[in-house]
Amino acid sequence: MKNQTTRMKIGEGRISGAISIFLGCLTLGALLCFKFPELLTTPEFREVYTAEMAENLMLGGIIATFLFALLSLLFNKNKKNAVIGVSLGVLTVVLGGVMVEGRAVDKVNWSIGLDWLILDLLIMAILFVPIELVFPKNKLQTKFHEEWRTDLIYFGISHLAIQLFGVLTKKPAVAFFGWMNLDQVHIWVSGLPFIVELFLALLITDVFQYWAHRFFHSHHYLWRFHSIHHSTENMDWLAGSRTHFIDIFFTRSVSYIPLYVMGFSTLTFNVYIIFIAIHAVLIHANTRINFGFLKYIITTPQYHHWHHCEEPEHYGNNFAVVFPFIDKIFGTYYLPGNKWPKGTGLVDASFPKGFLKQLIFPFTKNPFKNDLLPEERSKR
Repeated sequence: MKNQTTRMKIGEGRISGAISIFLGCLTLGALLCFKFPELLTTPEFREVYTAEMAENLMLGGIIATFLFALLSLLFNKNKKNAVIGVSLGVLTVVLGGVMVEGRAVDKVNWSIGLDWLILDLLIMAILFVPIELVFPKNKLQTKFHEEWRTDLIYFGISHLAIQLFGVLTKKPAVAFFGWMNLDQVHIWVSGLPFIVELFLALLITDVFQYWAHRFFHSHHYLWRFHSIHHSTENMDWLAGSRTHFIDIFFTRSVSYIPLYVMGFSTLTFNVYIIFIAIHAVLIHANTRINFGFLKYIITTPQYHHWHHCEEPEHYGNNFAVVFPFIDKIFGTYYLPGNKWPKGTGLVDASFPKGFLKQLIFPFTKNPFKNDLLPEERSKR
């Protein structure tokens, strides 16, 4: 899909064409999951859905692909997206998508999380694309801004490598705390009501992640990697995924350690992962929804957009991921009524465009300008 210079509007056929291509890609990917489940699905998330559920989603996705392609054909003079959507739908059907059935999966040591990517991408798009279309913060920002493909690649790789990141982040917990005899702590945690256990998991991990996040901002070399996350000038539901793997590894390790060490249940851990995934997308979304009094209890888009603001006088605030009162406690809270930042991004740094270049760049070069006066330098 070519970059669009204007926001899409309902009734033009552009939205339906984009949806058709999107669903066509997802159903084709889902078909591969059915064909090669040992390689392309993760054991943890196979427990979240049943074979029947996946089969119904598959059939519904194929039908929806053709329906949205038809709408695009009817309302859009440019038939390109509709033709691509139909082609993807036909390819999926020809390869057996309509008659596909789930089967028992042999145990393997390693797999790629394509099922997690497809399910999460579908759910996030259903939740946040309509919100951004109807309640946008930046009314001029299109879904297909100049860097949307880069953000989508970040989203995809972080999901496909979910098992890898899980293994890597669990290693520090086992290495440093595996010797501790915490059976009594595990018994106490497992005896808590589920809601209390989940709240405790969110609270503890948020305190750990607050300090990891703040450390990345205050350490000049680590800031090179984390600043990639702050480089986006187009905050939307994909923007939160733009995170360097060094950043992901360190931050997830620090935040997951208490979950492993204290013996939180698998259910709590999985619900925590799902909640954080949805919430992380929400706080980066291009939406003006302020959430009323809830914005003082849980972080919101307005709160986190201030963390990404381009105004230097407001740098160094709002490090908490979930609970704003943590910033209150440590003196880094900033939420000026209903006011939003003028923009987001970095005024004192420059990054290359594209995932691979951004992956390598922080290792080799300093993205921050050397000719700035001291008062002009970022104090994130």
